[in-house]
Amino acid sequence: MDQHARAYRIASPLAWAGTGAAIACVAAAVASGPGYQAGLWPLSTGFVILRWSVYAAAFAGAMAIAGGVCAIAARRVPVALVGVAGAVLALVLIVPSWELQKQAVQAPRIHDITTDTENPPRFVALLEVREKTSNGPEYGGEKIAREQKSAYPDIQPALLDAPPARAFERALAAARSLEWEIMAAAPAEGRIEATDTTRWFRFKDDVVIRVSADGAGSRVDIRSKSRLGRGDLGTNAQRVRGFLRALNAGGAAANR
Repeated sequence: MDQHARAYRIASPLAWAGTGAAIACVAAAVASGPGYQAGLWPLSTGFVILRWSVYAAAFAGAMAIAGGVCAIAARRVPVALVGVAGAVLALVLIVPSWELQKQAVQAPRIHDITTDTENPPRFVALLEVREKTSNGPEYGGEKIAREQKSAYPDIQPALLDAPPARAFERALAAARSLEWEIMAAAPAEGRIEATDTTRWFRFKDDVVIRVSADGAGSRVDIRSKSRLGRGDLGTNAQRVRGFLRALNAGGAAANR
């Protein structure tokens, strides 16, 4: 048996097995969240499925790329392409997970972010819902405020050169543009409450926005809090920043 034939005998099973395993890993990861939502397994099991699918994908990707290299040595381009495809599939799962892991290391283990840590906006319409969740409606106090200020010093109230009534409309439009589910809009109180749902595991996080007079203009504060979990991988901070960007963009558009 010549050298090319021996390389092909190794390449084909490695490339096909690695690619098949990578496909299975991606399918398991994709199912981890919807399976939890459908009640097929508890949240902890969903996390285990997701974690181990990533580990297995790394092994599958290594198998696939090894098969691809052997296929190149055997001058079998189709098998080499199968190996490359398997490696790419594995990376599709590994790279986002690696980014999430970096976020988990960098983000503080808090789940309640607000532009006013001294007097956070309070939940009213969503109070009953939040009282039934593990994280509750209360703010964690000075310890949480210190951690937020250290990790997210850029999160500050929005000061608008507009009366409260106009600022309220801008804030409501910004919340709607982010496709949040608006649970309450009380112009007389300057209060907006909404719920946002995360993509993968469909976690529900709640938002309360407060619009108040500030001299000749207005001040807009926002608070975003998870219903479950100790940490949030920075999700609430990203949500607050997204709202503030949308609010400012709406103001710029209104002023043109």
